[in-house]
Amino acid sequence: MVRVSECDLVVFGASGFTGRLVAEYVAARYGNQLKWGMAGRDVGKLASVRDEIGAPKDVLLIPADSSDEDSLQALVRSTRAVISTVGPFQLYGSKLVAACSRTGTDYLDLSGETVWMRNMIDAHQDDARSSGARIVFSCGFDSVPFELGVYVLQSAARDAWGAPAESVKGCVRRMKGTFSGGTAASSKATMAAAKEDPNVLAQLKDPFLLTPGFVGPAQPHGMKVEMDEDLGAWVAPFVMSTINTRNVHRSNALMGHPYGTDFVYKEMIVAGRGSEGQAEAARIVEENKTLSGANSLKPGEGPSKTEREAGCYDILFLGHNKDHGRISVVVRGDRDPGYGSTSKMIAECALCLLQDSPDVPPCIWTPGAAMREKLVTRLSRNAGVTFEVERIDHAR
Repeated sequence: MVRVSECDLVVFGASGFTGRLVAEYVAARYGNQLKWGMAGRDVGKLASVRDEIGAPKDVLLIPADSSDEDSLQALVRSTRAVISTVGPFQLYGSKLVAACSRTGTDYLDLSGETVWMRNMIDAHQDDARSSGARIVFSCGFDSVPFELGVYVLQSAARDAWGAPAESVKGCVRRMKGTFSGGTAASSKATMAAAKEDPNVLAQLKDPFLLTPGFVGPAQPHGMKVEMDEDLGAWVAPFVMSTINTRNVHRSNALMGHPYGTDFVYKEMIVAGRGSEGQAEAARIVEENKTLSGANSLKPGEGPSKTEREAGCYDILFLGHNKDHGRISVVVRGDRDPGYGSTSKMIAECALCLLQDSPDVPPCIWTPGAAMREKLVTRLSRNAGVTFEVERIDHAR
């Protein structure tokens, strides 16, 4: 039996900083094309947000609390899909994932909490497949530009060479903006969990944590400052790499290993050339330590609109195949990564899943594996995220 829902999409946590940005984007771009709603603990705050962002008065306002299973059940039965911005997800997300998985409601979030994601896969994959739910984690800066950057590169490699790149490096060349307060809070929660349980730390170190039943070859850990020969520049560890690399490997596995079962992937941030580049790499390492420190942004905090719009990012992906050559792809975003770009990306992921991808089967997905070229096209057209095949070299 097809379940009749009051709306197509609900933004859960819409009175929070990131949730409000998502709701504002949906209202501005799709407000007259979509039946949608906002959910949170305080309906009065939701009403204020609705009015402040200029959303229609008929937007559904739904009382829901992450700790109240009855309210979550009412929420998921009211809609075809839920966007959740309520993190850390390991603290506030599990009951909502369970409710969506059992009810057949699609779910999308911004999680980069890999151990929690693995726990949800183990607990709810069968429920989702039985109910018809599509559960999609990591629909923001972690890890959409990276997952899709590799996907676009490998598609171009197969077109050019008839074979995938055996290894790919994701090189963050520019990133102007901030990580979100939610990212910092998630990092703190994960570190606290690792102190309590040594098994969590072991899971965090596993590059194939999100591919249950499959273990690939040894992967570069990417956790040191070094001179990269391909770039001719010093590189430093990229703080999101332990999330993105896991999602890239899961995407490969979900698609049936089109990148190969021996695929190797690493990420880094480009610091620069010469002694100045080496010094900058050392500075980046120290900065990474402050992501979850006392002075990091708190959930609900974030940059101004001017700061968000002034942000951007540029990521170079380099792929190698020893028999065929080298290929490069560039992914660029036109807003700061943690807020401006992320809020657009998750909204477009949800609309892509609902409108463009009705044939995606129920499963716990990565965005790229679920929506592939359709998501690349939608993000390029609507969200200011561009994908460019820069160069293809053939081995001689």
